[in-house]
Amino acid sequence: MDESFTFQEESLYQTVCGISDSKLPLWEARLNVKLIPRGKSLIIQGNSKEIKKTKEIFYQVEENYRKRPDKENFSFFDIDYLMNQIKDANSGWPTPDSDDFKTEGSSWSPKDKIFVTFKGKPIFPRTKNQENFVESLKKNYITVAMGPAGTGKTFLSIATACRMMQTGEVDRLILTRPAVEAGENLGFLPGDLTQKVNPYLRPIYDALHECIGFEKTTEFLQVGKIEIAPIAFMRGRTLSHSFIILDEAQNCTLPQLKMFLTRFGKNSKMAISGDATQIDLAHGKSGLEKTIHTLRGLSGIDTIFFAREDITRHPIVESIVRRFEENESLFSKKQ
Repeated sequence: MDESFTFQEESLYQTVCGISDSKLPLWEARLNVKLIPRGKSLIIQGNSKEIKKTKEIFYQVEENYRKRPDKENFSFFDIDYLMNQIKDANSGWPTPDSDDFKTEGSSWSPKDKIFVTFKGKPIFPRTKNQENFVESLKKNYITVAMGPAGTGKTFLSIATACRMMQTGEVDRLILTRPAVEAGENLGFLPGDLTQKVNPYLRPIYDALHECIGFEKTTEFLQVGKIEIAPIAFMRGRTLSHSFIILDEAQNCTLPQLKMFLTRFGKNSKMAISGDATQIDLAHGKSGLEKTIHTLRGLSGIDTIFFAREDITRHPIVESIVRRFEENESLFSKKQ
């Protein structure tokens, strides 16, 4: 049996199909149909139930695309994320004629942009958890983000901080992370203090350069509107009228996190991000999960948990994280 689905937007059709129709095999494997490209249409071959399900999903993709304010950034990741939402809503892939098959209400699209970069590119959250994280940063004094690499924890924190600094909600941006080597011994590092710690803070510089550019970052560093330093340099300070970001918090001990949290001053915001699967400290030394447990239920403090589906880097990163998670118990048994 054959039926066709015609996309109204050429750009969406190209995103669905991918370069040289490279994405069609992924669709075919997931939907159990054969897809043949024709102009802006896809010929769908399969049984009637699978064809109906496929057309309803394509319709939902098109509706989601039409409602999005960030169409120029719409990618196959957004389609894949929507597909997973539909799958979760149905707890699998039931037949479309069953009473519990749902596509309506499973779509999500960002509501407000976070920041516009120095190149004029708007930054939007890419997943529901990312949107929840940004909303928490706005509403709460302290927000903790836990989740795997590539979920946007650091970048979204910096983008939100740049916006608040731009609007005058905070006067300065303070970024810090523990100077912990990731399983290597770097030995002696030449240069002054700034040059010694810069290798550990490189991801923060990269995010700043993408948001406000190299020149503005350099200017703000010189006048003190942006400060980047290891967490050890926070001791004894009171950080007021500031947006404070602690990155790689899984590599902080419990005393370090207690010291950092108690630096909080008037009219400030604080974002703490970490990944419990990438701890470079000795076993049991990380204080992040203990801190989350300790702070649970306190007013003005929130925790957002990211998952694999929030990974917005190359799709292979999500596959890598999934495979490591699947084999984690096997590795621990062998050890």
